[in-house]
Amino acid sequence: MKTHIFDAAVFDGDLLRTIKHLLERFLLILICFTYTAHAEIRLTDSTGQVTVLQTPAQRIVSLAPHLTEIVFAAGAGTMLVGTMDYSDYPEAAKGIPRIGSYNSVSYESIIALNPDLVVAWNGGNDSDMIARLRTLGLTVFVAESNVLEDVATSLTQIGILSGTNPIADNAAEEFLEKLKKLRNQYSRTQTVKVFYQVWNEPMMTLNGKHLISDLIELCGGYNIFADALPLVPKISTESVIRANPQAIIASGMDIARPEWLDDWKQWASIQAVKNKQLYFVPPDLLQRHTPRILEGATLVCEHLAKARKYYSNHGG
Repeated sequence: MKTHIFDAAVFDGDLLRTIKHLLERFLLILICFTYTAHAEIRLTDSTGQVTVLQTPAQRIVSLAPHLTEIVFAAGAGTMLVGTMDYSDYPEAAKGIPRIGSYNSVSYESIIALNPDLVVAWNGGNDSDMIARLRTLGLTVFVAESNVLEDVATSLTQIGILSGTNPIADNAAEEFLEKLKKLRNQYSRTQTVKVFYQVWNEPMMTLNGKHLISDLIELCGGYNIFADALPLVPKISTESVIRANPQAIIASGMDIARPEWLDDWKQWASIQAVKNKQLYFVPPDLLQRHTPRILEGATLVCEHLAKARKYYSNHGG
């Protein structure tokens, strides 16, 4: 049972988070009015670089599947002229020309598309790649989502850059409303210790600075590797055994439950294994920082609710 002091801390954290997001929204709205009055668009990205457009972007290149999805959700999907491999949502994204994969791009192909905006991902696109695109004279906006509210910010930013503000703002507000409902329902429940497994060989997880860790916290969970130093640490079986999670949640490559999740069954000393708390969530619903992440969050919250109920009934 949590103490009143802990509950107050959670409330204060939620309040600060809300205030921070409202301030960001106010600044973005102010930028919208500035654009209306002066035509030029100036928007600071996640790296502190100021992106300048004389008019809203009409030809956009996306450097990550989740950014492609964000552009569509913000109402600018018809402006996409190039994107990366695995950009498969929504259905219309499958027809967009490919200009590279997660670790490389064809600069010649990008230049040939003559984009007026390239949208990059700070957490996945190499900084040298971004720098080279800029030296080639391309306008690059770098987006990043570290907490769930940042997804709404990305929607609003793309709306400003592409001139689709009404659609983007509506999508952002809808996202935040759904997020608020989930947070109210789950965030103050009894904590469950969680191991989130990204992959098996090498075994990888995510630390507390990753968006998925924020999602686990939203659901009333605690990421057992929150204090690890790399954003995506490689870990050992022994370290998981020592941390002794109450639930293990795995992703994988596609919508099918990975076979390696059941490899944990040989380690009966782990609470999650002994008590049959092994769960799977499709990676596209968690590892893509888009409005669909709330579908993944709902599944995670439901899984942790089952685990919480089990431990409440059986102790531990």
